[in-house]
Amino acid sequence: MIFSVLLLFNACVQQKSAWKGTIEEVDGVTVIKNPKEPMYDEDVFQLEEELRIGKSQGKKEYLFSQIRDMAVYKERIYVLDSKEAHIKVFDKDGEYLRTISRKGQGPGELEWPVQIQITSHQEIMVHDLSVLSLSFFSLNGEFLRKMPLTKMPMPALLVLDSNSDLIGQFTIMEQRPKGALIKFASNKEKAFTLAEVDPYQTDAYNLIKPTLPFDVSKEDNIIWAVSTKYEINITNPEGNLLKKITKDYIPVKITEEDKKEIYLKIFKRETIPPGKKAELPKYFHPIGNIHIDDEGRIYVRTPQKSKNGFYYYDVFDSEGKYMAKVTLKAIPETPLVWENNKMYAIEEDEDGYQYIKRYKVTWNY
Repeated sequence: MIFSVLLLFNACVQQKSAWKGTIEEVDGVTVIKNPKEPMYDEDVFQLEEELRIGKSQGKKEYLFSQIRDMAVYKERIYVLDSKEAHIKVFDKDGEYLRTISRKGQGPGELEWPVQIQITSHQEIMVHDLSVLSLSFFSLNGEFLRKMPLTKMPMPALLVLDSNSDLIGQFTIMEQRPKGALIKFASNKEKAFTLAEVDPYQTDAYNLIKPTLPFDVSKEDNIIWAVSTKYEINITNPEGNLLKKITKDYIPVKITEEDKKEIYLKIFKRETIPPGKKAELPKYFHPIGNIHIDDEGRIYVRTPQKSKNGFYYYDVFDSEGKYMAKVTLKAIPETPLVWENNKMYAIEEDEDGYQYIKRYKVTWNY
């Protein structure tokens, strides 16, 4: 009887994990085509909350005004507060250690920091958007240097790879502004452009603009997409396309309720203001943002939401096979950090107060 049960269990697992996509080589590029359904059910992925940092009241060391980004290095957590223009550092148990920088224009001070990264050289890189520069600090908070970005296009999201080359989303100010995903070498010379998008194709104001979500792997490969198309590209550090990952999907229609929410967010009212030209596509873009974990799994935020209002993420294994569909509570436009089977996310409560969560990640496959 036990043997029969084990056989049945193994048969179910094999059926559950069967992948029905295809892999082929096209002009030297590996093309992976995935079906609509993942290999595993949602229960293959489990999160167990381990730590929360942030309080609505109490000691100021644990209070945040506006968390914009975070980074993790050897379980120490670095939280970037844009409004306060500083970084708070916590140990693995969530105990406050120190505050790095402050608001100002002097050496080592920040004005409007929007992004933080622990580089491969164990330095803290902070992108200060208001002064178009990168500031670098030691892990202990000592100011090291500032790198101006004034000769580059207007930057948005930036990542330094292990060679100190800069990959980022930029706005190119031409006759009509365009978004571009560009890599610059460490000497600030342009290496290559991966893609461009034109958000201003008509005279009407585009309320959902195309974007260029991306992330960089530990091998310095660039994982990127154009948000209007479900196609994930993997490019090596030299700019050569290695792999394309596609997936069949059902488009998510923009409802009347969705329109009201979008109008409220942009115009502070539930309708388009009189005399304003604005337009919305029929469907949401299939890709919101992209994250990669330290084991090479790719997480793609979709426009689909669960019953509790959290976004679904499509998860692909390191080969590019569609393995799972999971929901995450993280604020949609904020980063996810994956380190040693831990996930760190920026979340918020019903009153809009932000905090950091750390989860233990378990994959049952």
